[in-house]
Amino acid sequence: MTKIFSFFRRSELVASLAAFKREFLVVGFFSMVANVLALAPSLYMLQLFDRVMVSRSALTLIALSLITLFLFAMMAFAEWARSRLLVRLGMRMDEALGNRVFGATFEARLNRADPAVARSFYDLTNVRQFLTSNGVIGFFDVPWTPIYLVVLFLLHPLLGWISVLGVVLLAFMAWLTQRYTAQPIEQARDAGIQANQYVQSKLRNAEVVESMGMLGDLWQHWLKRHQHHLRLAGKAHDLGHRITDTTKFLRYSLQSIILGAGALVVINGELNPWVIIVGNILLGRALAPVELAIGSWQGFTSARTSFLRLEALLAAHPGRAEGVFHDVPKGEIQLENLVATVPGRTEPILQGLTLTFPAGEVIGMVGPSGSGKSTLARVILGIWPNIEGAVRLDGEPLASWSRQELGPYLGYLPQDVQLFDGTIAENIARFGPIESEKVIRAAQLAGVHDMVLRFPRGYDTTAGVGGSYLSGGQRQRIALARAIYDDPNLIVLDEPNSNLDDAGEAALMATIKHLKANGKTVVLITHRLNILAIADRILVLRQGAVQWYGLRQDFANAFRAPAPPQQSAA
Repeated sequence: MTKIFSFFRRSELVASLAAFKREFLVVGFFSMVANVLALAPSLYMLQLFDRVMVSRSALTLIALSLITLFLFAMMAFAEWARSRLLVRLGMRMDEALGNRVFGATFEARLNRADPAVARSFYDLTNVRQFLTSNGVIGFFDVPWTPIYLVVLFLLHPLLGWISVLGVVLLAFMAWLTQRYTAQPIEQARDAGIQANQYVQSKLRNAEVVESMGMLGDLWQHWLKRHQHHLRLAGKAHDLGHRITDTTKFLRYSLQSIILGAGALVVINGELNPWVIIVGNILLGRALAPVELAIGSWQGFTSARTSFLRLEALLAAHPGRAEGVFHDVPKGEIQLENLVATVPGRTEPILQGLTLTFPAGEVIGMVGPSGSGKSTLARVILGIWPNIEGAVRLDGEPLASWSRQELGPYLGYLPQDVQLFDGTIAENIARFGPIESEKVIRAAQLAGVHDMVLRFPRGYDTTAGVGGSYLSGGQRQRIALARAIYDDPNLIVLDEPNSNLDDAGEAALMATIKHLKANGKTVVLITHRLNILAIADRILVLRQGAVQWYGLRQDFANAFRAPAPPQQSAA
C-alpha cells in the first residue's frame, strides 16, 4: 500500500488531476443527489397505490404529483450540473497540461525518442474526452447501486437476491470485457497509427515516388500494414460485439425474471401487484450504471492507455529548469573532453574533443560526410541530448543558461532547412512580434530583400509547410535571414551554401564578412573550400575526432599535397 501511495505522489500527471479533487467531489455530490432522487418514481408509485387509491383523494394526488415533478426537476438539474462541470473540468485540465505535454513532446523529438511521440496530443484529447463522457458518469453512479439493492431487499428478499445476481453477472461481463478486449483494441489502434504514419512519411516524398514509379510497390507495403490493422480491428470489434450482445441478453432476461419473481410473490399473497412494476424500475436503476460502465469500458481502456503514455512521457521529460540569465554572451565556445553519443550506436559520434572557439572569429569546419560536423553544431547550440564532458559559453556551462533568454543571442541555419507554415516575415522574425525594421534589416544582410519584394505579396507571402512554396535556394536564404535576425552573437551555419547559386553564395560571403566585422562568432560548416577564405580558424574532423585545428593561413601548408617526384632527363 505504501508503494502505491508513493507512486501517486511521484506521478506528475496524477498530481495535476488531484488539483481538481474539489471539482470531482462536487461531481460526486451531484451524482449522489441524482441517484437518491432517482428513487422518486418508485416512491411516487408506492404512495399512489397506498394513499391515493385508498383515500381516493384528488388533492393528495395533486400534491404528490407536484412534489414528484419538483424532485424530477432537481434530479435533472443535478445531472445537468455534473455534466457541465465535467466538461469544464476537462477544458481546465487540457489548459493546465497542454503546455507541459507540448514541452515534453518537443523534448522527446529533440532527444530523438520514439517518433510516434506526436500521439501525445491525441492522448491528452482522449483523456479529456473520456472525463467528459457518460462513462465517467457511470463510474460515479456505480457506488449507488447498493442503495437500489437495499430497497429491493426491503420489498422482498427474493427480489433482492435476483438483483444481486444480476449485478454480479454484469460485473463479470465487465471483467470479461476488460480481460479480453483491452489488448486487441490497443493492438488494433497501434497498427492503425503505424499504417497512417507510413502513408504520411511517403506523402512527404511524393515527387520522388511519382518520378521513379514507386507508387505501386509502396502501396503494396502499405496494404500489408493496413490489412494487419483491419484484421486486428475486426477481431477486437467482433469480440466486443459478442460481449455486448451477451450483456443485453442478461439485462433483458433479468428484467423478465424479476417480473416473474414479483408475480410469484403476488400469487403467494406476500405483496401487492404494484410491487412488480416498482421492482422492475428499481432493478433497471440498479443495473443501469453497471451496464453503462460496460458500454464505456472500451473508452476507459483507451483513456487509461493514453493516461499511462502521458505519464511515461512527462516522467521521462520533466519540465525544464529555468536556468540563469548571465550577461549578454560574447560567443566564446569551450569544449572539454566532449563525447557525443546516440542510443543504439556503439561508437560515439564525437570522441573526446577539447577545443576553444574564440569570440568574434569565424570558425570553418570541414571533413568527410559522417565525421560529426552537424552533431558538433548541435552540441554547440545545446540541442544534442547525449553528451559527456563540458560545453561552456563564455566560461559558463551551457546548460546553466536560461534557454528562453539565450535563444535570441543564437542563430542557427541547419543543413536540412525547414521553414514553418506562415509568412516570410513571421519566419524571419522567428514567429515573435514582427518588427518590420528588424525583419527588413535581416533580409538585407542576408541578401534576400530584393528577392522577397519580387514575390506578389512581398513579406506577407506564405512559405507553406516546411517552406514547400519556395525553392531550395530561396528557403536557405530566408533561413539565413532568420538565423541572423536581431543580431545574435553566436551563429552556426551548417552547409549554408549547399543550394545557392553564384549570386546567393556571393550574398552569403557578404553576410559572413558583415558578421565578422561586427564581432560575431560564426561556426561555418561547409564542403566548399573556397568559402573558407573568410575563416579565421579551420577545424578538420574525421571519424568524430580532431584531425587538425588551427589558423587559416596554416591550413594550406598542413594539407598541401606533396609535389610529384621530378623525372630525370633521358
